[in-house]
Amino acid sequence: EGLLNIRGVKFFMDGALGSYGAAMLQNYSDRPDLQGALRMSPEDYQAAVKPWLQAGWQVATHAIGDRANRVVLDTYEALLKELNLTGSDHRLRVEHAQILSPADLPRFSKLGVLPSMQPDHAMFDMAWAPKRLGAERLSGAYAWQKLLSTGIRAMPFGSDFPTAGVVNPWWGIHAAVTRQDLKNKPDGGWLPEERVTVEQALRGYTLDAAFAARTESVQGSITVGKHGDFVLIDRDILAVPPSQIWATKVFGTYLSGRRVGGSAPVPSTPPEDANEPRRRPIFML
Repeated sequence: EGLLNIRGVKFFMDGALGSYGAAMLQNYSDRPDLQGALRMSPEDYQAAVKPWLQAGWQVATHAIGDRANRVVLDTYEALLKELNLTGSDHRLRVEHAQILSPADLPRFSKLGVLPSMQPDHAMFDMAWAPKRLGAERLSGAYAWQKLLSTGIRAMPFGSDFPTAGVVNPWWGIHAAVTRQDLKNKPDGGWLPEERVTVEQALRGYTLDAAFAARTESVQGSITVGKHGDFVLIDRDILAVPPSQIWATKVFGTYLSGRRVGGSAPVPSTPPEDANEPRRRPIFML
């Protein structure tokens, strides 16, 4: 029924920023003795990726630090050229793409590489990321609007489950739109110039995520001919204040048009004007 697709392989280039494992071009600001580490040499990584690309598989690589991201982009660029795949519909992915050198930001669009990102990481990391990185490197941190402005084909959003331990897209959409935590702090948002619109965040979690998984023909929107995967929620997140998005509740989950989750009754909200019709919860993919 199209519930299982195996089409990709994932590599790991570095570790996490919190544990100083993310591979950086320069030493950590709060630990000048550390620079993080690559989990494999650039040469070994390129040799490992090449046969998968030759076999037509989609490659995704975990990269958080700016050095790790550069190695991945350099490798993708070299192999696309060597295998005559430049300009093809390869949909190579970088998982996380959290810290990017300004020089590497436009390379995603140029190469057709997809930055697969998790907005709630910024919400959790903002308390200590400035200490790790310093002010200069923050300009390429969780840089959603900068990436979008380069004309990338898609910027898929996700939760990073099970590593993150949280599967709540409303928290992620809230983080993407506000750059705030669940208490709506800090005021104005962290690095607010990187906030995205609600529409952009929704696209990241739906159409762009489907595109990144090569399932956009059957998923990603409520469209005739697609599977009919959607949820029924208690508010119109395009209309409520962004500070309320994280509290969205799901009343029903539908898979291929069949209800598979949500036992609570679907509420209807009394209108402020008695002459207006009662509002029903909206459908959301």
